[in-house]
Amino acid sequence: MLLCLILGGCMVGPDYRRPAVETPRSWRFAEKEARDVVNTPWWEQFDDPVLVELIGVALRENRELLIASARVEEFRGRYGVARSPLFPQLGAGASAGRKRSTERGQVPLSATARNPADLFNVSLFASWEIDFWGRYRRGAEAARADLLGTEEGRRSVIVSLVTSVAGAYVNLRDLDRQLEIARRTADTREESYRIFTLRFQGGLISELELSQVKSEYEQALATIPAIEKAIAQQEDALSVLLGRNPGPIRRGNPIDGLTLPAVPAGLPSELLESRPDIRQAEQELISANAQIGVARARYFPRISLTGLFGWESTNLSGLFSGPARTWSWAAPITQPVFTGGAIAGQVETAEAFREEALLRYRQAIQSAFRDVEDALVDQKRTREQLQAQARQVEALRAYARTARLRYDNGYTSYIEVLDAEQSLFTAELGYVQTQGGLFQALINLYKAMGGGWVVAAEKMTLPAAGGGGSR
Repeated sequence: MLLCLILGGCMVGPDYRRPAVETPRSWRFAEKEARDVVNTPWWEQFDDPVLVELIGVALRENRELLIASARVEEFRGRYGVARSPLFPQLGAGASAGRKRSTERGQVPLSATARNPADLFNVSLFASWEIDFWGRYRRGAEAARADLLGTEEGRRSVIVSLVTSVAGAYVNLRDLDRQLEIARRTADTREESYRIFTLRFQGGLISELELSQVKSEYEQALATIPAIEKAIAQQEDALSVLLGRNPGPIRRGNPIDGLTLPAVPAGLPSELLESRPDIRQAEQELISANAQIGVARARYFPRISLTGLFGWESTNLSGLFSGPARTWSWAAPITQPVFTGGAIAGQVETAEAFREEALLRYRQAIQSAFRDVEDALVDQKRTREQLQAQARQVEALRAYARTARLRYDNGYTSYIEVLDAEQSLFTAELGYVQTQGGLFQALINLYKAMGGGWVVAAEKMTLPAAGGGGSR
């Protein structure tokens, strides 16, 4: 106990203390209706079993997440290596051999010496470098922080993966809805073009009106391949997130059938404990801080204890007899005297690296504050935009119906009808895109806030009984 107290008191290098960080007291754009739901699997609020299944598959089979998990195991092994010098190193050895010595050497062999001779050896040896200055303890502290930082890095991958899958799925359903609108519009315009072709053939309309109708029909047709291409590319991207080869993705509810998740709430200071990237940056700071102690400990003497006990004999039968016993012990001390500035350079490097880690930690916090503020204002203003666009779509539908009636009754030209239908088509596509943007804004808000949902997602990374999900 006394030795432990002495060793603990002699540890060189600064002890870690979390640096003071200025945090805002509240969010500028927080809503009063916000609810604290960041500790639950928020993707279940979409009320789409397919989305829940896809996220579960991704958490078990995504390649990037599997790489992150393997990296955690790598640093777990590194931590074990870094801790090992804190304990005595024990070993054993044995050898058996036969050797012939020269009889013409400077030292003549005894007449009774056996030549060639057998030699047998069995030994136990131990060594322990007393960590008087805390070099290895600081190294273990740094390795532990690296391990914890890698675990937080894995959680950051989980955060990115869940939000990416949810965002990709919402975007896919958004594109599906746009494709429905484009095909419906194309079918309507195809019918109009067929009727106007018959009217032109009957001499009831001019070629100018027919060309206008055909132009609008072709414009709707041209929209369809672009959306279909985007759908295929989105399916391929989502397939890769699921750890699969590119291919089709099973659908669940349409975008109109998805439920908007609740707006999460929380205080700015809670980000320090809820965001994995901030916790990872702090662990990197802890590691860098400990490395200063490792570097400074090189200035001081290294004290080791070594010992050997064994038996050595030229006769196997007498190997373990008393006369064959051999032992030794030593306590070497080494002290750097002149290193040409090498140790000073290592200390300077460690201190500079700690300063870099401190700045990265504070930068990560500021970036997190910005992410949340941006996501809050995004969902708030996008919600307002969507409501305005919904009113615009209703107004344009009424305009299109009125324009059609006025044309059928001979009060206006077909140009007015084309203008109304084109405006309605554009507005409907814009509404669906904004609808998908609102879902994405809420997904980004959960990503920015972090929270207990990351722990819930982490538990889902374990392989499911019976294998992964199906398409």
